[in-house]
Amino acid sequence: MTNRNKATPAVYIFLEKDGKFLIARRKNTGYEDGNYSVPAGHVEEGELPTETMVREAREEIGIDIAPSDIVVAHVVYRTKQNETGDRIDIFFHARTWSGEVKNMEPEKCDDLKWVEPDNLPENMIAYVRDALMCVRKGIFFKEIGADFYK
Repeated sequence: MTNRNKATPAVYIFLEKDGKFLIARRKNTGYEDGNYSVPAGHVEEGELPTETMVREAREEIGIDIAPSDIVVAHVVYRTKQNETGDRIDIFFHARTWSGEVKNMEPEKCDDLKWVEPDNLPENMIAYVRDALMCVRKGIFFKEIGADFYK
């Protein structure tokens, strides 16, 4: 019997307020440090993606999001780019939440800011930038192979 592929699932949230999206600059994580992404996290064993997104929003930016206030906006399957293997990325979108956005993990994030989608910083993680552009174009699913990273 051959080994089956085991892709790691992760969730991301495009928080939108007044036409702007929240981005966060990573630091001290060992992955894409110095580059902007959006609040995100890995789906833990036994956890559903919406549960992960609710948990990560609370842990990373101090807000409460009801599962009914997040919608799946985009899904990406990425082939292996490093030793961690293939990825399945689920991008959620929300315009409603409770609480004030604040940096709850300053040891992992050194900047939070709201940006217009046409004015993203150059140092935005490429597949996250691409996912936001796909959402704006109504593209729900994308596959990213090794050529994307070249």
